[in-house]
Amino acid sequence: MSELSGKRALVTGGSRGIGAAIALALAEKGADVAITYERAADRAAEVVREIEEKGRKGRAIQADSADPAAVKRSVQEAAEALGGLDILVNNAAIALYDTIANISAEQIDALLGVNVRSPILASQAAIPYLQAGGRIVTIGSAGAERIVGDTGTVYFMTKSALHSFNRGLARELGPRDITVNLVQPGSTNTDMNPSNGEFADFQRALIPLGRYGAPEDVAAAVAFLASPAARHITGTILTVDGGMTT
Repeated sequence: MSELSGKRALVTGGSRGIGAAIALALAEKGADVAITYERAADRAAEVVREIEEKGRKGRAIQADSADPAAVKRSVQEAAEALGGLDILVNNAAIALYDTIANISAEQIDALLGVNVRSPILASQAAIPYLQAGGRIVTIGSAGAERIVGDTGTVYFMTKSALHSFNRGLARELGPRDITVNLVQPGSTNTDMNPSNGEFADFQRALIPLGRYGAPEDVAAAVAFLASPAARHITGTILTVDGGMTT
C-alpha cells in the first residue's frame, strides 16, 4: 500500500464525508495529506489525527472555498507544510436546491463561487508546484448527467461546468505530464445526503445496484487516479453511482 509514498496531497473540504475518506485513502497509500475546512475544526483535527496514525504527515488548513484569496492561500500553505505538492483534489462544494423560478441571485453566486470558481483557482494556484507525474482530481456529481427533480438545476449546472474544465485543463497540462480527471459520485451516504434521509428510498429506486455508495467508494476511485497505474488516463470522467446514469 505504498503507491503514493513520498507524494504530497491537498484535499479541499476534507474534514468530513467524501473529502475525509479521500484524505484517509491517500494517506493509506503513503501520501502526506493536507485538508481544508471551513468551520469544523474539531472534525478536521480528527482527520489529521487519523492521517498521522497511518505514519503520514497531516495538516488542517482553515479556508472558506467561497473566498478566492483563501483558496489560493490554502494551496500555498499546504505546499509549504508538506514540502511541495503532487496531488490536488478539488472536493469542496455546496449544495443549494430551488427551482429556477425561485432561486435567488445570492444562491446562484454562492453555488458558482464554491463549485466552479474554487476548483479553477485552486488548480491555478497548484500548477506552479506540480511536477511531471502530478495529479489534479475534481469531484463532480453524477447528477450532471441525469437531473432528477425540479430543484437541483443550478447545482447540477455547476457540476456539469466541471466537464469542460476537466477536458480543457487536461489538454493544457498534458504536455507537462500532469493528469486531470473528474470523479462523479452518485447517491453517497454522507451528512448532506444520508442513506436514511427523506429522499433516500426514491434515490435507491434509481440505482441498479439498489444501494447508496459509501464515501470510501469515491475515495477508491480518486486514489486510483492519483496512482501510477492511472498515468495514461487524463481528461476522463469516472462515475461512481451504482449504475444510476446508465
